[in-house]
Amino acid sequence: MTSAASGAAAPRPVPLLQVRDLGIRHDGSATATPASATFSVARGEVVLLLGPSGAGKSTLALALNGLIPHAVPATIDGTVLVDGLDTRTTPVATLSTHVGMVFQDPDAQLVTGTLLDEVAFGPENLRMPVDEVLARSEDALRRVGLWDRRHENPDRLSGGGRQRLAIACALAMGSPLLVLDEPTANLDPQGIDEVYAALGDLVAAGDRAIVLVEHNLDAATAITDRVVVLDHDGHTVADGTVDDVLRGRADELHAMGVWLPVATIAALRLRAAGWSLDPLPLDPAELRAGLEAAEAPASAVRNSVSTPFSGPQDPISADSAASRLNTEHTAAATEPLIRVRGLRTRRGRTEVLHGVDLDVAAGEFVAIVGANGAGKTTLLQSIAGVVRVPRGQVRVDGVDVARIDLRSLSRRIGFVFQNPEHQFIAHTVFDELAHGLRLQKLPADEVRERTLEVLRRFGLEDKADVHPFLLSGGQKRRLSVGTALVAGAPVLALDEPTFGQDRARADELMHLLRGLSEAGTTILVVTHDMQLVTEYAHRTIVVGDGTILADAPTSEIFADEALLQAAGLRQPPLRRAFAGLTRHPSLAGVTRLADLPHSAARVADVHTEGAS
Repeated sequence: MTSAASGAAAPRPVPLLQVRDLGIRHDGSATATPASATFSVARGEVVLLLGPSGAGKSTLALALNGLIPHAVPATIDGTVLVDGLDTRTTPVATLSTHVGMVFQDPDAQLVTGTLLDEVAFGPENLRMPVDEVLARSEDALRRVGLWDRRHENPDRLSGGGRQRLAIACALAMGSPLLVLDEPTANLDPQGIDEVYAALGDLVAAGDRAIVLVEHNLDAATAITDRVVVLDHDGHTVADGTVDDVLRGRADELHAMGVWLPVATIAALRLRAAGWSLDPLPLDPAELRAGLEAAEAPASAVRNSVSTPFSGPQDPISADSAASRLNTEHTAAATEPLIRVRGLRTRRGRTEVLHGVDLDVAAGEFVAIVGANGAGKTTLLQSIAGVVRVPRGQVRVDGVDVARIDLRSLSRRIGFVFQNPEHQFIAHTVFDELAHGLRLQKLPADEVRERTLEVLRRFGLEDKADVHPFLLSGGQKRRLSVGTALVAGAPVLALDEPTFGQDRARADELMHLLRGLSEAGTTILVVTHDMQLVTEYAHRTIVVGDGTILADAPTSEIFADEALLQAAGLRQPPLRRAFAGLTRHPSLAGVTRLADLPHSAARVADVHTEGAS
């Protein structure tokens, strides 16, 4: 806000959104999450809402448009005012003209048969003139790059495509406040750029505002004006500019388990090793510039002299070579655990995969990447038997997935859906985990012991008696992974495993998967998080237009810039920051956070901080 140049200060305009001491307690829950959130949002502002998993961010978002308490029963303390309207007493239909909402799960708000009908649905229900409905719908679809597909059924879109469609639906409503819960979680790099460009244009006029719940801060910070942070219990502990919060309190946020940009995490680690990086960088370009301007600490100079870095090769090459040799030895000695030959998978009348061949050995950690709509989720689901495939095209652990019942197949491969709710069937978290074990006719004591072990491992002990649908987004994801793990299948297939997780939980989960891989479990991961791929995957498969464009050790994939561009991908943040660094060549080949210099006094463990 600005003040008058002279005389008395100009009166501050009334905020578009006012949240005061907001506490929300779901029916059946003993505690409120969030417990006490307070912040405001002015027109023309983009406010980024951060906090660890379970802090109540998504719950808070649902209270901003009145779905809590009108559609989702809950006890509310404090107040939420949107354009002067109290959300507790104002009908949702009225609030919908003031608040546009994009849910964490886009499928939860898609109801019609074509993209155009979907986007027009909201304005039509407001009884707008036909010409205005069509104009709004076209503008919104063009903003998210879907106008050319306007006559298609939403079911034909990829997960990222449905996410963009949900954003278009919110844009078409013309509401002054737009609330977006993880809007880019399932988007490829190009889709992320398109969405944030559209959102930036939207608020540039100054009459709209955005509340953004997001983990991919590498993209979000470019349009963010203010950052609000909730702690584990849902109390507001920070509210200020990007510089004040993300730069000034980065150590505190990191310790809390909140996501930070990858460049910021890298800078924290370098600072702890003696590097002077001030101001703290928030993106790869800033990190690169800061390093080019910084003097190396004495310890780095000594290490450089004693063990000079020999050229620009990837410092994980030794690990990659060891993994490759182990994989080659295993593959030579035995049949591959997963064998795919001539795979052709159809969705309706459309062929999505076109003659895919693939072998995966036991114990491999494989990432499957590609642009939205490339076919990577379909490939994962085909291997796991989630979608029907022709006989003889996919074998897992010696059996044809087309000839085996799903109960028997689940003992060979555990699958984690992109949307955790798609696999929940029980009424409590405990029963959800125990269900698969009970189907195996295991003794009750063993079922209980193994279930409690998974609850402890994933931080869900206090949620054992809670309905799975009442968990936070991050807790649902942990539960979905736990249900796949508990049966002890030799293969785990995960679609976007870190979606909805805070930094600490994502790090914990990926370490768990790496440990399982090292112990012999085969891990298949579909993800848009290129930094995660670099940190963990032995091997990366690039999918495009239903075929495999490349299949090689991860370091080789990311060394091929032409391949990445052709596939609609981009280099991970650390590669963009360090590649070709001239002043400090010892850092020029670093690609993983784990390979950065460190000291005994370094910042708390930071092994992977995802970013697309």
